Amino acid sequence: MIHVIDALLTGKARVFGDGGETSAIAKDPVEGPHTVGFLGIAGDEQADLSVHGGPDKAIHHYPRDHYPFWTDTLGPHSLLAAPGAFGENLSTRGMVEGNVCLGDRYRLGSALVEISQGRQPCWKLGHRFGDPRVPATVVATRRSGWYYRVLEEGRVAAGDALALIDRPLPDWTVERVFALLIGGAGKRDPAALRALATMNALSASWRARAEKLLA
Repeated sequence: MIHVIDALLTGKARVFGDGGETSAIAKDPVEGPHTVGFLGIAGDEQADLSVHGGPDKAIHHYPRDHYPFWTDTLGPHSLLAAPGAFGENLSTRGMVEGNVCLGDRYRLGSALVEISQGRQPCWKLGHRFGDPRVPATVVATRRSGWYYRVLEEGRVAAGDALALIDRPLPDWTVERVFALLIGGAGKRDPAALRALATMNALSASWRARAEKLLA
């Protein structure tokens, strides 16, 4: 299974919130090959390292497939005219939360990456779009996007392939894991939460969330 990277995007931390909060959610397409390191793509930043970035959330992928839904939901918006509206580093078509899985390993250019968790929305998405409904709509519709950890460093550029190498956990789609841990479905499925709490492919923070929900 091979997809093409439509856009590679990076951003710098800058003042974002009304209270002077900073964010690097505004990302722009970059040309040419960029280094993929264990903490992300060269030239990209995260403002609040307590909740963003780190080895388990090195690269953010958001499907371009969802943009028509958001246009229908929010109305025409300048952010939706090009990739990067959701702070993503990677934009593709044909990959959505229901057909990619936790632990999927992909050859990203010459790097090797692994899906580690879905993206939990926060107030910054609502602020960015000027619409406070956005985070709750992400949760309700499971249109979350996801993160990768980097297993092998390399180089990548827009137009390169994103090729599936291994799918060890085909029953654990990003959509299912997001629904269990963020969307409230875990209350009805403690057995799934117990499995997630010990699943090495899942990010450490989301394993801890599974344990908390069990408690």
